[in-house]
Amino acid sequence: MAVLARLIPGPAAVRIGAGVARELPAILADQRISTSGRLAIVISEGSGTALRERLHGFLPADAGWFPTRGGRLDDAVDVADRIRASAAGHEPGAKGLGSYDTIVGLGGGRVIDVTKYAAARLGLPMVAVATNLAHDGICSPVSTLDNDAGRGSYGVPGPIGIVVDLDLVRDAPGAFVRAGIGEALSNLSALADWELSHEATGEPVDGLAAAMAGTAAEAVLHQPGGIGDESFLAVLAEALVLSGLAMSVAGNSRPSSGACHEISHALVLLFPGRYGQHGEQVGLGAAFATHLRGDAERAGQLVDALRRHGLAALPADLGIDTAGFTEAVAYAPRTRPGRYTILEHLDLTEAELRDAVKDYVDTYAR
Repeated sequence: MAVLARLIPGPAAVRIGAGVARELPAILADQRISTSGRLAIVISEGSGTALRERLHGFLPADAGWFPTRGGRLDDAVDVADRIRASAAGHEPGAKGLGSYDTIVGLGGGRVIDVTKYAAARLGLPMVAVATNLAHDGICSPVSTLDNDAGRGSYGVPGPIGIVVDLDLVRDAPGAFVRAGIGEALSNLSALADWELSHEATGEPVDGLAAAMAGTAAEAVLHQPGGIGDESFLAVLAEALVLSGLAMSVAGNSRPSSGACHEISHALVLLFPGRYGQHGEQVGLGAAFATHLRGDAERAGQLVDALRRHGLAALPADLGIDTAGFTEAVAYAPRTRPGRYTILEHLDLTEAELRDAVKDYVDTYAR
């Protein structure tokens, strides 16, 4: 008899709530992730110091702490090398061979991406303790890291445990939460691109992954309240976890990445560090791509949601003029060769793109 089910990759533990970072040792022990409590904890060199002081009393006294500079591939390799050296006893105060059984990424998206890559390099399970909700990398099987050529996405095992402490999230700048909102909402555009590719090229669509990503986006789109409400933050955290799981189920980033992300990658490559966070960019990219598809109802919903939560709905809201945004949209398909989205489907000329951007701005200008 045929097996009529499949195993779905996912974390052994997910805990979302106020103050839950203090429960980390118990969560890891209960789920048999780290019964010994031998943890290597990766934090940022900046805000990580305050986090360590805030949480050290709740974490094992013999945990190893490994600050990281940023979100580059070199940083992830460096963290892995330092953890390996510490375990082997080659660093001052090192724990000795085999001293760590779990790596914990404690911080924002960059720290978690660095930790995921380092854990994959070392072959150790990784737990994400998120202190902000800037993107869906909390639970995704991808590390997005800068490299000498720009920015790369590296396939890694997804975290085996997810902890989102809403107290820590509330203490982070509101811009990080807004970026997460844009990330979650962009699933709607990414899924439309995936379906378009299925119709135009025959690319298969994983219905379960699509349902998970769509449910996550719709929950954020229709959730009342805003970034100051714990109930909203909980829904956003759940949505970002669900988006990451959707990518694990699909085996790629298709459920959450389409023209919206191509536009963001183009903005980063053409104008590095100039125009907002990734989540803001993909939110705007999603609204514009939806407008390109001629879906006025959905585009209007996205624009309304972006404005309701204080995100950029127009290029000018990011500080970029229409010419610069048009340049980014024209360049966008080059950032993900082989990915089919509305941009590749329409294959507009530069003049047609200028007209499309102008039409979008004119339609949704206040």
